[in-house]
Amino acid sequence: MRFGRRASKAPWYSGGLAFECQECGGCCAGPQEGYVWVTRDEVEAIAAHLRISVHEMMDKYVRKVGRRLSLIEVKKTKDCVFLETARDGQRRCAIYSYRPKQCLTWPFWRSNIGDQDDWAMAGVRCVGINRGKLHSLDEIETRRDATRE
Repeated sequence: MRFGRRASKAPWYSGGLAFECQECGGCCAGPQEGYVWVTRDEVEAIAAHLRISVHEMMDKYVRKVGRRLSLIEVKKTKDCVFLETARDGQRRCAIYSYRPKQCLTWPFWRSNIGDQDDWAMAGVRCVGINRGKLHSLDEIETRRDATRE
């Protein structure tokens, strides 16, 4: 080892983490209030998907929080406004293919992968954690770095 350089310790998840979205809506649901951060480009894409104007999208589904934009929540439940209950009783995202980057990068957020306990706690809320595809270290860190919580 050279002086002045520290050997970097591999993250606890260096062997990868299993996750496959079950489209259950657990990560989109209250009871806690939260923010689903969206960019102007994401607002435009969602509006186009919904076949409404950006102005209507902003009025109906977006709130300003400081300088940032967030999707609104259903007041009673604190669920994301786009979390819907399908005919079969399953709760699903109405804009899944157009969901914001924050949603796309779930569950590989810094708050969920800090250590094994954080990952286990996220798994209590999300049934897709530790199921399905094994995501590589590179993929996890790319998703982690792609979003601000």
